[in-house]
Amino acid sequence: MSDSNLPPGDWPEMQPGWVWLVGAGPGDPGLLTLHALNALRQADVIVHDALVAPALLDWANPAAEVIDMGKRGGKVSPTQTTISRDLVALARAGKRVLRLKGGDPFVFGRGGEEAQTLVQHDVPIRIVPGISAGIGGLAYAGIPVTHRDVNASLTFVTGHDAKGRAPQLDWPAIARGSAVIVIYMGMRNLAEISAKLMGAGRHADEPVAIVQSASTPDQRVLETTLAACAADAEAADIGAPAIVCVGQAALMRRALDWQAMLAGEAPRDPDPLGLGPAEDR
Repeated sequence: MSDSNLPPGDWPEMQPGWVWLVGAGPGDPGLLTLHALNALRQADVIVHDALVAPALLDWANPAAEVIDMGKRGGKVSPTQTTISRDLVALARAGKRVLRLKGGDPFVFGRGGEEAQTLVQHDVPIRIVPGISAGIGGLAYAGIPVTHRDVNASLTFVTGHDAKGRAPQLDWPAIARGSAVIVIYMGMRNLAEISAKLMGAGRHADEPVAIVQSASTPDQRVLETTLAACAADAEAADIGAPAIVCVGQAALMRRALDWQAMLAGEAPRDPDPLGLGPAEDR
């Protein structure tokens, strides 16, 4: 494919009857991959979810049909069955179909379910990974999900099950086994989840950061503790979509808040862990 929006190269061509499941990243359009841009420029139909930044659709093929299949809490939304069946029908109609999903389609995005439905109906697929909010969104808040002085393990968990309740996980094992825990879609059940983690041995004063609308102009960050996070989030009117980071990694924002630096602010604490110069360790 040749396109003025892409650098020279042998870019894959989207074929009729195929569905590409593509990650749109956490929000900032600049975090879109070139493969995703290539798909946007070629697709006949774009089926996107609620977390896809509207600005990304400005890069779409002008002739493409754009279908909003976003699920929104508390509102009538398409069912997963409807979405999957519509993708099958569009592909069977000979369309070049782009299924555009916020973050990465395979990280709590139900992309695996949609892909499985497609292949079970003999629809060929291509997977284009995206930057997940649990990594890229926290990075935009100045929080590294791994840091040699903080953690050698990292656990991603969903904040709700299929019925919207707190997931039935082995919380004691998670609490013991992972220094940093990143929670997706956890705002509704944050009080229960934090209580389970404390009941499993995590300290009440453990640092927590909540990043709302990560990497977008509406990004807000709440720095709090495990015991206070649910009440503090309610008081600050912090809600979905949000990523929650539990662990000492959240403290690194005091040193690495690069967006504050862009605004002319100095780091609040260049050594938030109190370990001395990083180059000496």
